[in-house]
Amino acid sequence: MRTVISALALVFLSISPALAVDTAKTYSSGVLVSIFLGFCALIVIAQAVPALMLLLGAIKAFATRKTREEIRATESIRSDT
Repeated sequence: MRTVISALALVFLSISPALAVDTAKTYSSGVLVSIFLGFCALIVIAQAVPALMLLLGAIKAFATRKTREEIRATESIRSDT
């Protein structure tokens, strides 16, 4: 049993350097790629702002309509009595 554990330890110790990744040069893109990605992000943000404003306006309109219907319902109940 001790021999098996020693053999496995030897195998795992010899494999671990092969699994290591050299992170010294993982990002090799130039400045033009960064500018292009920044421009794409700017387009996405420019499209998202009006969409969010439209969504908030629709939510506000639905909430206002709901309160108007509640007011009409309570007024009709009061006028019936």
